Amino acid sequence: MLQSHFSPDPSVIECGCDEAGRGCLAGPVVAAAVILPPDYTNPRINDSKQLSRKVREELRAEIERDAVAYAVCFVSEKEIDELNILYASITAMNRAVQQLSVTPQLLLIDGNRFQNKTGIPYHCIVKGDATYLSIAAASILAKTYRDERMMALDAEYPVYQWGKNMGYPTPEHQDAVIEHGLSPYHRRSFHLKRLTQPTLF
Repeated sequence: MLQSHFSPDPSVIECGCDEAGRGCLAGPVVAAAVILPPDYTNPRINDSKQLSRKVREELRAEIERDAVAYAVCFVSEKEIDELNILYASITAMNRAVQQLSVTPQLLLIDGNRFQNKTGIPYHCIVKGDATYLSIAAASILAKTYRDERMMALDAEYPVYQWGKNMGYPTPEHQDAVIEHGLSPYHRRSFHLKRLTQPTLF
């Protein structure tokens, strides 16, 4: 069972933050920020990586229904190339928090690095998406919104099979890049050993 609160004071408004898509070759990085009600429980919510696509989609609807507030932010592959993927992920989380309709008092950030531009106190928590409900909920929203975007892009560029790999560097995805080159949605700053042709990057 994941924990519902980080602060010993249950009146503190906490917001969980997580991102999806850091390790992909193509598409945006997506971050979500979620404020859940005090003492909220949902035994099915977990780290999105531990859930099937069907369960994630079901939980997305439940989280959006039950949350006090939530926001999802996309940072494009072009901005990823400008910032680098770490700071693009951090930027996405900051923007998601800033888009919330309710201002939180404490941010719970999945991972070990954050550059705070919100002015709100925060804690970085390694494996936070497997520890706190609000971070897990954010991981589910970030993952499902990003998958939805990649499914749409797959219809535009089916050769890369993004509907299956969601932009991650599977062997099939890498083979398609070697054969067909990069799409406009590929991240030019990402380099893999197999993709050594100078015309690809």
